[in-house]
Amino acid sequence: VRGMSQFGLSAVFVVFEDGTDLYWARSRVLEYLQTASQRLPEGATSVLGPDATGVGWVMQYILADTSGTRDLAALRSLQDFVVKPALTAVHGVAEIASLGGFEREYQIVLDPVRLLGLGVSAKDVVAAIRATNRDVGGRVLELGGTEYIVRGIGRASSGADLMQAVVATGRGGTPITVADVASLQEGPAERRGIAEVNGKGEVVSGFVVMRFGENPRAVISRVRERMASLEPSLPPGVVFVDGYDRSRLIDRAVDTLRFKLIEESIIVALVTVLFLLHARSALVAIITLPVGILIAFLAMRVLGLGANIMSLGGIAIAIGAMIDAAIVMVENFHRHRERADASGEQVDHWEIVSRASREVGPALFTSLLIITLSFLPVFALGAQEGRLFHPLAWTKSLAMGAAALLSITLVPVLMGLLIRGKIPPESANPINRGMIRLYRPMIHWVLKHRALTLSIGVLVLVVTVWPWHRLGSEFMPPLDEGSVMDMPSMHPGIGAEQAKAILRQRDAALASVPEVRMVLGKIG
Repeated sequence: VRGMSQFGLSAVFVVFEDGTDLYWARSRVLEYLQTASQRLPEGATSVLGPDATGVGWVMQYILADTSGTRDLAALRSLQDFVVKPALTAVHGVAEIASLGGFEREYQIVLDPVRLLGLGVSAKDVVAAIRATNRDVGGRVLELGGTEYIVRGIGRASSGADLMQAVVATGRGGTPITVADVASLQEGPAERRGIAEVNGKGEVVSGFVVMRFGENPRAVISRVRERMASLEPSLPPGVVFVDGYDRSRLIDRAVDTLRFKLIEESIIVALVTVLFLLHARSALVAIITLPVGILIAFLAMRVLGLGANIMSLGGIAIAIGAMIDAAIVMVENFHRHRERADASGEQVDHWEIVSRASREVGPALFTSLLIITLSFLPVFALGAQEGRLFHPLAWTKSLAMGAAALLSITLVPVLMGLLIRGKIPPESANPINRGMIRLYRPMIHWVLKHRALTLSIGVLVLVVTVWPWHRLGSEFMPPLDEGSVMDMPSMHPGIGAEQAKAILRQRDAALASVPEVRMVLGKIG
């Protein structure tokens, strides 16, 4: 349990064990808050934070006025009373947090001379205003079979209503109102936070906080749809300006995976055709790739794993190794088919498929299982590293497991269906002949100097001990999201105007970097 206290605001952070149900935790905190609220001083209230996580801030927007006719107070009023309620109602949104601008309020300025002359205290004025600006209930009267409710409507509809509140009774029973001892003005509430953009001036902004367990891409899409429908109803010239949007990162991650799939398929097709001189053989490996990834996604759905940046990264890592078994199986089938054609033996097509599959299938299945199990140590990571890398380890292992399964089920069937017709022998390919001439003397030398070969392998393993010791106990690689958060700290006693000046200087300096598109600054 951690606490943070500021002027007029205290925040208590309760950190639960990893894996705790969020809503169970919130209900427990609410139970304790009900007990603690009885011990709070008068006027202090406790509010539970939104049902979101530390990464729930998925979007930030700016409410701007292109006409130049509205000040920050008017924009903040639009944000608080029009935009915020509309966006909060969007499914998946836990909170819309407002920052920047000026919150307009009625300010009653007391006159000490008149207070003293009329014998009224400031406490009396405060009590009168508080009592006037509220509704009260009386009782129920039944007349002629109809029920009537007696109530007093005391809500102030304007500042003038507040000024008519009776504070005390003067000489001769003359009522003393607030207007007799004070004046009324509209002004900004005390500011504890400032929003700024590009070092050019203050703005009014809103933060979209996503509800726990929601899909950020879907939530952002729904918020944007609501913004598009809301913008025509705003005053002329008031528009939404994009700030931070996590959907860009999500889209880039999905595009990267899509590109890797297409790239891998093209490379596999080119390599297969180049070395085997048979186009349909490439289809076996190309078909295996998306089917294996689909199986991995289905397993993720069953296990309750979401598709995020790290889980997609695990699939991207596995893509290269997923099709190894299919390529080796296809090449072995070509070899068996070549031998059968050279011997003139009439062997059934599916019998050749069976022989080729049985010969290398067990070894391929075992090798893919070894790659699948290679990421098991990642599951031993804990804390932040564990939460970061567990999805990657899961998807990589699931994808490799799917590839191992397909190597002994789908691949033999695809070979029998697709690889037909005349298959050129291996010796007909000049690339293969050149590679064999390089390979034979190398393999003969390795088999002749077995001890030296094994010693070199052991030496390489020993050399890795030095960098392994320098890895440290934590491993948090940087994520090139494209959005950078700079968090400077200043003296806690700095004033708002001085803080705003420093904020503008920093934002202007960062915005001057050519690669920077926008700098959104906030303080407080």
